[in-house]
Amino acid sequence: MTDLKQLKTDFVEELLPVYDKAEVLTMFSWLAEDLLGLRTHDLLLNTKMELKESQLLKFEEAKSRLKAQEPIQYILGYAEFFGLKLKVNSKVLIPRPETEELVQWILEDHLSKDLQLSIIDLGTGSGCIPIALARHLPQAKIKALDISEEALSLAASNSEENGTQIEFIQANVLELETLPEVDIVVSNPPYVKFDEQQQMKDNVLKNEPHLALFVQNEDPLIFYRKIAELASSAVKKPLVYVEINQYLAQETEDLFKRFGFEHIEIRKDFRGNERMLKAY
Repeated sequence: MTDLKQLKTDFVEELLPVYDKAEVLTMFSWLAEDLLGLRTHDLLLNTKMELKESQLLKFEEAKSRLKAQEPIQYILGYAEFFGLKLKVNSKVLIPRPETEELVQWILEDHLSKDLQLSIIDLGTGSGCIPIALARHLPQAKIKALDISEEALSLAASNSEENGTQIEFIQANVLELETLPEVDIVVSNPPYVKFDEQQQMKDNVLKNEPHLALFVQNEDPLIFYRKIAELASSAVKKPLVYVEINQYLAQETEDLFKRFGFEHIEIRKDFRGNERMLKAY
């Protein structure tokens, strides 16, 4: 019989050629909690625990998928975001820590004001942004839009499981003629140029939806132009919060200026990259 200590030793040894050790250990902890119901302290106290054949098979399957560089969030079927547990699959991007910082910025600006805000999220994916905002701004009226029917279905399920009320709309952002009257527009649109692919890891390139990631090299700001156009032409000009391509921060700022936004702030993420912009 294989005990927990041997399982961990084999897991680390087989995945070290693909990932660094800290990442392997983190993935082992996540799988142990999800598949075995063991938390970190349990792993330390139960090294001699013998595992059932069914448990070993599940670990072997997960290990094989990790070797093929499938993201662990897709293997588990969920991701953590802003303290929430959200279902994810290959039809949506895995929520990122940088996007948590975008949500935090909005909350910093509005949490203490006790306003009945109206918000729209353009390109919602898993629903991570509007669901996190709804949990912290329960009085807000929030809409979320995406072109993908599969993404919207998943986002609606995530919203229900996290007890939030959000109106989901299927539409192509680039084909919108007007926006609903809202106080805030938020978006994490596609912004990675195709020629930046060589900088990305295979686990992203081979698994996450390219529709939500990439834009054409010759027009990388296409979504920001549309967002700026829609927001600037609204009867009541909303605040705009967007996640941006760190290599195009200045170009994105200039674009919003051309659409008449006088106040623009760019923030760096926890890695020191210029990844967020607010315009009004």
